[in-house]
Amino acid sequence: MPRILLVDDHALVRAGVRRLLEDADDVEIVAEAASGEEAINLARTLDFDLILMDINMPGFGGLEASRKLLKLDPAMKIIILSMHVDGPLPGKLLDIGVMGYLTKGCSQEEMLLALREVHAGKRYICAETAQQMALSHHGKNASPFAELSPREMDIVILCAKGMRIQAIGEQLCISPKTVSTYRSRIHEKLNIENDVELTRLAILHQLVELEPNS
Repeated sequence: MPRILLVDDHALVRAGVRRLLEDADDVEIVAEAASGEEAINLARTLDFDLILMDINMPGFGGLEASRKLLKLDPAMKIIILSMHVDGPLPGKLLDIGVMGYLTKGCSQEEMLLALREVHAGKRYICAETAQQMALSHHGKNASPFAELSPREMDIVILCAKGMRIQAIGEQLCISPKTVSTYRSRIHEKLNIENDVELTRLAILHQLVELEPNS
């Protein structure tokens, strides 16, 4: 039976996922976390089989939390749950070792299938995302972020969220000078001048979500 750590900063989403899974006899949510940081702390002491985790959260988002969790245990099985079908993040997540990617619009049946497949050691990507990943390798459909490294993607997401260099460095455990170097390299690769353009591009390509009162 897959024992699941459910990670999402919205209590209503966690409650909805619980309702989706409560009728299944072979799946159990053993704990919940409201942030990537909380998930990392629980992972050090909790006994579970896989993590079902939101991609967009305050603090550590799904990408950075996944990286840290997989550093803690390279065999850890993680499924990302996202609002977004496309963009460069699914590929980056798979590159660092994430086992699955689902959208929040998936059915109960698909979520259960993904949990069972990943628990069995197989990767699972929802069909729409798999199709978009295939298309992203072709010309005009390619994301401008596709050539960035996972670490550069971390910097992009945190910059687009409005975090200052010092705070980004503290969160990623690197120096402010290293953050600035990464940021300059990102601007050059994306052919942009500043973080305002970076934020607009990140929102356009669904790397971050607009705040409700933006």
